Amino acid sequence: MLTIKQITENTEAVLRGLNKKHFVHAQATIEQVIAFNNKRRTTQALLDNNLAAVNSTSKTIGALMKEGRKAEAEAAKNRVAELKETNKTLQAEMEQAAEELQNLLYTIPNIPYEEVPEGFGAEDNVVEKTGGMETPLPQHAQPHWELARKYDLIDFDLGVKITGAGFPVYKGKGAQLQRALINFFLDEARKAGYTEIMPPTVVNAASGYGTGQLPDKEGQMYHCHVDDLYLIPTAEVPVTNIYRDVILEEKQLPVKNCAYTQCFRREAGSYGKDVRGLNRLHEFSKVELVRIDKPEHSRQSHQEMLDHVEGLLQKLELPYRILRLCGGDMSFTAALCFDFEVYSEAQQRWLEVSSVSNFDTYQANRLKCRYRTAEKKTELCHTLNGSALALPRIVAALLENNQTPDGIRIPQALVPYTGFEMID
Repeated sequence: MLTIKQITENTEAVLRGLNKKHFVHAQATIEQVIAFNNKRRTTQALLDNNLAAVNSTSKTIGALMKEGRKAEAEAAKNRVAELKETNKTLQAEMEQAAEELQNLLYTIPNIPYEEVPEGFGAEDNVVEKTGGMETPLPQHAQPHWELARKYDLIDFDLGVKITGAGFPVYKGKGAQLQRALINFFLDEARKAGYTEIMPPTVVNAASGYGTGQLPDKEGQMYHCHVDDLYLIPTAEVPVTNIYRDVILEEKQLPVKNCAYTQCFRREAGSYGKDVRGLNRLHEFSKVELVRIDKPEHSRQSHQEMLDHVEGLLQKLELPYRILRLCGGDMSFTAALCFDFEVYSEAQQRWLEVSSVSNFDTYQANRLKCRYRTAEKKTELCHTLNGSALALPRIVAALLENNQTPDGIRIPQALVPYTGFEMID
């Protein structure tokens, strides 16, 4: 979340950023934050003064009694009792103001960097780069859901039987392809210096608040009500929360972690052609990169992550493009975000396969994730994450873009992992 210092010392810049993200009622919300903060500080000051008065007055009571000044001692006792009652009220007011302030701060999105373009949605994103190979397809090229049925790779109907729509069952070479991609992505991350983590796939509410999924995405997360636990929408949540309430040493940075997990998203409100086949699922596999870094190095970390994801798409021989997201299309928590999309020749559309984001200090402030400088000062870290990669649309693009009259060709980089060169 935004820090009080950001809001009070750079109010106009914060408002400009919130307006770029089209945050409704930005002015009124920031004014409320400042009012709650002023109330909390004023109440704290009164409480501190009263506590000092209690201590000072209490010390005089014994001396007054020794001197035989009982009336004055009784008056001092009464004064102390009054102050203590007042302090109970002040403490309650201060705690209420602090709680209201915290709850309000949770509802405010991160402010975007200056280089984030203005815009309302996907149509306003800026294409930074395109790459990859043009894919010559045979006549009557088929979409992945038809190919999956033809080669018995994925059974969508069986998933509906077992669970419901959006939970496909991978079979035979389809399952092998999934496992091959997971191992390929993890191996590539390990080569790039990332430490592999195998985290839980359910988290508590504190973890959801720590990375910003709560309260913003509460309705999009699967919630286990009896235990008050949430199924993770991405490995970003458990992996980043490893560093909740942690003070790192400067020499430990940057921290580089990767993790493969299943991910769960309700995708409430999704319908139509964009959800067909693997295009939008409720459960899917993903390898995630997470970095914790110093502020002055986080932009370099961000670029390294972008280069890593681009390298994966090049090795998979897929046509891709990189988008700089506009303010209106960015996530609640991101300060700067780039999306990677692969082109589906059969569907004639771009499919998002990764978002690589820099969150600045936004998540770190929620998490209380800090580092100790060489001068022994404690500062907030920057957090970053990106998919490397999400599997469903990668599988869709691989199947569609590599179909031939003889079957589906496997990119050379994947052959050591699949153990086969063709799906036929």
